[in-house]
Amino acid sequence: MSSTKITVQAKVLTDRHKVWDYYMNPKHIVNWNFADSSWHCPAAENDLKVGGEYCARMEAKDGSFGFDFKAIYDEVKVGESFAYTLEDGRKVAGDFRDDNRSTILTLTFDAEDQNSIEMQRSGWQVILNNFKKYVENN
Repeated sequence: MSSTKITVQAKVLTDRHKVWDYYMNPKHIVNWNFADSSWHCPAAENDLKVGGEYCARMEAKDGSFGFDFKAIYDEVKVGESFAYTLEDGRKVAGDFRDDNRSTILTLTFDAEDQNSIEMQRSGWQVILNNFKKYVENN
């Protein structure tokens, strides 16, 4: 397994509590959690506690492919940060930091060995950009 860490970030133009809620609440996750307009996230569950499971269903809109993105929480500091372990053992950490009237959301994750670092960074950044747009428009 690669020990390379990848970081993506977005400055969301609203308060940290709203950013946290929209990032963690399944009713919002389904509206932003996809890297391409030909994909969607039809279902999400989030048991936000240490040992709780996160699961987001990712599917091509044409039904040709889909998978469950699953993780178990290792750490949860409500409104501030989280860390979880993906099914394949990779780690992901999220940090929510106040920045004047905005929030800096930073995600750091272990790279996988199937796709290039740049492809992984780009895919996660697109999802984070979708998140930013969704939060700022709702």
